[in-house]
Amino acid sequence: MQFSQDELLKAYRTMKMIREFEERIHLEFATGEIPGFVHLYAGEEAIATGFCMHLDDRDKITSTHRGHGHCLAKGCDVYGMMAEIYGKKSGLCAGKGGSMHIADLSKGMLGANGIVGGGPPLACGAALAAKTLGTRGVAVSFVGDGGANQGTTLESLNLAAIWSLPCIFVVENNGYAEATSCKYAGACHDFADRASGFNMPGVTVDGHDFFAVYEVAGEAIRRAREGGGPTLVECKVNRYFGHFEGDAQTYRAPDEVKKIRETRDCIRNFARKVTSAGVLDGAELERIDQEVMALIDDSVAKSKGGPKPVAADLLTDVYVSY
Repeated sequence: MQFSQDELLKAYRTMKMIREFEERIHLEFATGEIPGFVHLYAGEEAIATGFCMHLDDRDKITSTHRGHGHCLAKGCDVYGMMAEIYGKKSGLCAGKGGSMHIADLSKGMLGANGIVGGGPPLACGAALAAKTLGTRGVAVSFVGDGGANQGTTLESLNLAAIWSLPCIFVVENNGYAEATSCKYAGACHDFADRASGFNMPGVTVDGHDFFAVYEVAGEAIRRAREGGGPTLVECKVNRYFGHFEGDAQTYRAPDEVKKIRETRDCIRNFARKVTSAGVLDGAELERIDQEVMALIDDSVAKSKGGPKPVAADLLTDVYVSY
């Protein structure tokens, strides 16, 4: 697995962008200026980055209520995303979607989704369209461990297998479906074991390791593009914040997140690997850190000062014009 310096810098920038975006939203939400609910992706950056680096605009992804990382990794505009979260008219969905419903069809981002398990059927539709039209595009459905137990997900796995769709199902197993441990709610130790019941490959990977995720994602996406059908990938990972902002997290062990941040953080371990190998210089990464922070600061400032939707906007964007 060979990476150019530009590819490594892109991977680091994407993960850092997601992390700082989420850390800032965590702080800003506490001010009461952000409407609605917010579910943060911090800690899981290597998954969205590792998969989306293999994709282009013809490829589609479906997301979850924890969708900011998927949006950023797929190339959605930072300013448009921040404005959307603030409910402003300059947002990607004109301020009418908010955190759980960000979408940008021009980037192949079919939307975050407030319905648990709502994404996999949409991904099947996108994959069927790609197969029918012969675009060689693929669809990637990100779903959590809770969503993996929904009937919609299991039905989608079966449909994708029957029709041999270019679809990859990614279970981001962060250990908890809201406050319920996956050890309690799932009969299988590894969600990937379910793949055999649908006659498709199933792979389990460390979701904290960008390089491991990137390799597994590349193989699954290559197979789908070449007509080999769907794959189920389980990424074992941890989220750094609660299920939602305001979650007391009484179901987690003391210092659980602190220990994970110190020992398994995807960004820190990525930086350690590339700098110790002499592939990238620490100064390059620090420069990216500064650029990312400046961009986040600017997006927040502009979002706070932007106009909100008005009553006349209420019935716009209801139907698509063909």
